[in-house]
Amino acid sequence: MRKTTSRLIAAAAPLALASTLVACGSSSDTTAPLSNAGNASSEKHPEWSKYTFTIGDNGGDGSQALAKLTGVFDNAPYKVKFARFTYGPPLVQAAASGDIDLGSVGDVPPITGAAKEYGFKIVAVNRSLTPDQALENIIVPKGSKLRTAADLKGKRIAVPQGSSAHGLALNALKSVGLGPKDAKLVFLDPAAAATAFNTGKVDAWSIWNPQSAIAVKNGARILVKGLPPIDQTSSYYVASDTSLKDRTRRAALTDALKRLSREYAWAIKHPEKYAQALSQEQGIPLADAKASLAAYSNRVTPVEKSDIELEQKLADAFLEAGQITKKVDLESITDNLLPAGYDSSKLTFN
Repeated sequence: MRKTTSRLIAAAAPLALASTLVACGSSSDTTAPLSNAGNASSEKHPEWSKYTFTIGDNGGDGSQALAKLTGVFDNAPYKVKFARFTYGPPLVQAAASGDIDLGSVGDVPPITGAAKEYGFKIVAVNRSLTPDQALENIIVPKGSKLRTAADLKGKRIAVPQGSSAHGLALNALKSVGLGPKDAKLVFLDPAAAATAFNTGKVDAWSIWNPQSAIAVKNGARILVKGLPPIDQTSSYYVASDTSLKDRTRRAALTDALKRLSREYAWAIKHPEKYAQALSQEQGIPLADAKASLAAYSNRVTPVEKSDIELEQKLADAFLEAGQITKKVDLESITDNLLPAGYDSSKLTFN
């Protein structure tokens, strides 16, 4: 990761934490559907009462709104807060520093974070329930003459540096025999990139949903879809080494992750409520939230060997492309919190 990335992360993370640390209070609705989740843990582990876990909310993923709606943390013996981040790299740094305990990011932030020797681990996977649908794309403005990835040669591509969309851009170029020096990667955060894209200052934009879906709705066109073998459709939960190294705290954090996966599993079965949560957190129209639901429909599972292999391949590609300067060993930064066979899509509700 280049020095500009570290400056970007350092600037973004404190702002995100300062502006969005909101305690998750008990739901005022006594009929909250998941308010009785985890009763056993509450009764068996009174020592967990000393903990407060901060969950990183990546780009308005609905986690905070769903927690209030479902009441999934209402009877937890620990407290929960949420911190909003606009994309993955600052969230990974916050996990490494202990400012957050848990959060979900795309496939690249763990790689760039590990290259900087940040202290965190990958602890679970968010697997898309719609793996045939791209969760991010490289898009071009209405009227663009670019038709294929090869046409990106010499063009300006807006990219959130160190993000999954950064990986998509690199792999798209590589798929047609091009490298990062064959195009101009313009490193911008999502908000700045949207302005650059809409004002014609860049020729293309590598970005995830809902930004991609909204831009396409407004006339943009998808140039490259973020699908295998060019891109992954999974994201990864990361946790702080501080929480993982303490046995009692680790057990409580595992309970928090299971509760979080449970609220998402419930939301997938109640898409109207899920869309409302996303609309509320992202400040977008409900119709746009509904259009991007596929990007948030996941099942939470442990990290598998195939995930580590995919991440290792991507890490090696980043090193080869000069986007990081240190080889990353993915197995060494993986530490499963969930038991083998855990799959949130198999959870049942009353």
